Amino acid sequence: MQTVDDIKPCYPLFREEDYKVSLKNKQDLFEERHSPEKVQEVFLWTTTQEYQDLNFKREALTVDPAKACQPLGAVLCALGFEKTLPYVHGSQGCVSYFRTYFNRHFKEPICCVSDSMTEDAAVFGGQKNMFDGLENAKAIYKPEMIAVSTTCMAEVIGDDLNAFINNAKKEGFVPDEFPVPFAHTPSFVGSHVTGWDNMFEGIMRSFTLNTMADKAPGKNGKLNFVPGFETYLGNFRVIKRMMAEMGVDATLLSDPTEVLDTPADGEFRMYAGGTTGRDQGCAERHQHLPAAALPARQDQEAGREHLEPRGAQAQHPDGVDWTDEFLMKVSELTGKPIPESLATERGRLVDLMSDSHAWLHGKKFALYGDPDFVMGMVKILFECGAEPTHVVSHNGTKRWLKAMEKMLAESPFGANAKAYTGLDLWHLRSLCFTDKPDFLIGNSYGKFIQRDTLHKGKAFEVPLIRIGFPLFDRHHLHRQTTVGYEGAMQVVTTLVNAVLERLDQETMGMATTDYNFDLVR
Repeated sequence: MQTVDDIKPCYPLFREEDYKVSLKNKQDLFEERHSPEKVQEVFLWTTTQEYQDLNFKREALTVDPAKACQPLGAVLCALGFEKTLPYVHGSQGCVSYFRTYFNRHFKEPICCVSDSMTEDAAVFGGQKNMFDGLENAKAIYKPEMIAVSTTCMAEVIGDDLNAFINNAKKEGFVPDEFPVPFAHTPSFVGSHVTGWDNMFEGIMRSFTLNTMADKAPGKNGKLNFVPGFETYLGNFRVIKRMMAEMGVDATLLSDPTEVLDTPADGEFRMYAGGTTGRDQGCAERHQHLPAAALPARQDQEAGREHLEPRGAQAQHPDGVDWTDEFLMKVSELTGKPIPESLATERGRLVDLMSDSHAWLHGKKFALYGDPDFVMGMVKILFECGAEPTHVVSHNGTKRWLKAMEKMLAESPFGANAKAYTGLDLWHLRSLCFTDKPDFLIGNSYGKFIQRDTLHKGKAFEVPLIRIGFPLFDRHHLHRQTTVGYEGAMQVVTTLVNAVLERLDQETMGMATTDYNFDLVR
């Protein structure tokens, strides 16, 4: 029993005898489970090549997808614009999922509303929900823009957002001049990356439609950066810092850093920071220097036709080489020199990589995540002499796969690697048993692969290095950065210390392995 003087957290509490008995009774009376021997037998079978061959033949079933759905990305995109309220046309449960998903990652309250479609809306359509929802959201939460996306229910029944929003304005539920950009974001296709891009396109269209005829190219002399689905807040900040050091006037088209990292000073901020309406207007076609699209590797082109046609593609700044290319492209577009401060930062990164190279060289890493993320991680691994083995992007396209395979083929460190699209984490679990890497890089869901590999025996364990999204079971990692010279330093620091931590675990045996339990690594 719990007592006031001895409050136990969940883990030790549920190992007490009363709880163990209660759990056993539940299992015996209600679960009709197999014997522990049978469970272990089946578990061991799932670690074999025979099972992997069957596993890879799956077509109609996904187990633990390494992606999220479109509206989640649309919500993140909307949060990055000034005084903008994300609004999801669909059921309440979906919006609760989006809010809690981001809340668990950012440890911040997430403002997002729903028009709560239920059974009657599924039959008759959700226009009435849209009328009431837009009117109430504007009156109660006082945004300066409402960005509307959809869920499965609205898409399956074919609700037309453009018509609904126009009708809401005609009927006076919201003023005609009030901006209500929208995006159709069906959850059953694409991923959170697609949803971000679709919402970005909707917002850009809203601010550029019918306003481009008299604009001249390069008029405002600014660069626009399109960050894409990005959850490392430090990445936004490091881009802004590098541009400030170069003296470049630049805008991040969607910047959620402030609203997702507000201070605890007694003031609630429903809206904080974000790309301003003025900056959105500066993104109009023929009014700015070509857009240096930060997520140059992502597969979607949504929204770019509403910027400078075929704007300049800056290399995504991952690692040494690609950050070099990124900064040189910015310098080429703006005529601004790369300052000594960034050259010094680059030298520190090279020094750091030299210090850690001996520990990372030859280590094997499996990794998973979004297409741009895993490609950037592979680049950094190559620069450290590490070897990727299984590169999984569930939401990668054929174009990404071709680019990834080319990148692996061009490096000696990629000789034994294979890239996959459409695979989930249950596929990756099989690969970690049949072709074991030294480490796994990815989001929090990979901890179950680490647990399962450890269950087979310590020699089979594949430790997880948490880099990516979402990161639910560790705190404050979302404030870090993975891009630029600064981000590469943080990534390499994380990787090499994971290697050293593992080495300490393996050499901690008293009078057995501790001859290599060294103080200096």
